[in-house]
Amino acid sequence: MKLGTGLFTCQRRPDDDRSMTEIYDEMLELGETIDSAGLDSMWVSEHHFAEDGYLPATMPSLGALAARTENVELGTCIALAPLYDGVRLAEDAATVDLLANGRLTLGLAIGSNPREFESFGVPREERVERLSDLTNLLRASWSEGELDYDAEFHDVSPDVSVTPKPESDVPVMFGGSVKPAVRRAARVADAWCAPSSISVEGVRKRKEDIERVREKEGLDGDFSVYVLQHGFIADSKEEAWEAMKPGYFYIQRRYAEIFSGESVDELDDERKQELKEQAIFGTPEQVAAELNEYRDALGDDIHFIFRTYHPGIGTDAMVECIERLGDEVKPLIS
Repeated sequence: MKLGTGLFTCQRRPDDDRSMTEIYDEMLELGETIDSAGLDSMWVSEHHFAEDGYLPATMPSLGALAARTENVELGTCIALAPLYDGVRLAEDAATVDLLANGRLTLGLAIGSNPREFESFGVPREERVERLSDLTNLLRASWSEGELDYDAEFHDVSPDVSVTPKPESDVPVMFGGSVKPAVRRAARVADAWCAPSSISVEGVRKRKEDIERVREKEGLDGDFSVYVLQHGFIADSKEEAWEAMKPGYFYIQRRYAEIFSGESVDELDDERKQELKEQAIFGTPEQVAAELNEYRDALGDDIHFIFRTYHPGIGTDAMVECIERLGDEVKPLIS
């Protein structure tokens, strides 16, 4: 099992008096820690027009992380595909991949927040078609020679050659939990990421469905499954929970607003308990035991994204958690 972490959102909570520059510096420090800890991947996320500054610019952020790291896989989890100009994303992603010496994975999803679509002038009802069109355009852009693709949603001549080209094709990962989204990933993408809301058994069933779809349609080549879950490591289960809880509940409240487009002042007690039951936290041994449940159910080739970045809980606490993830947890799941 591979093990990564993130997701960097660079949000500034109302009780955080740091500047945005300091918060971005924190991201770079944590990125260096992830690389030196020997973890397999680090990830950034994306949303727009958020009062707390939720990270909107994935490619510049990954470019900065590429320059500060050497070995770790860099990825978006998730970039909002319908909101991008396809050629510009192809150029930017190829540039990041070259800076990172082939370490980029591009995670894409259809998006949800009505405000984002309205502000970008993108019809929300076109988001599924835009995801597929963007993926085809990216791959055509990264291929040798002219584009040779007539994009439906991007006004670019098929006769141009998009540059630079990555050294090799950048893997494209799709998100999503419902059956059409998972099967779309099986048919179109190189990987699928299971959201944190899905149980181990739910991920297992979807992984089997992906394998059936690919076999039925004669799709060859490697296909990766990533699993995303929030968590934290400390000397006890209680200490780990208390450390992550403020940032975890904050970001989940903000997600409730982002996904619904409506204000959410506070998560109710039932939702808080549900989130606590979903998360993986405790001592390194306790965390490793839960991660091994995923490995036992899904196989050794799973890539687990253990989400340890919780806004505003303190850089030192997150650095220590990441170091223990690499030094104490990873050996127990390898």
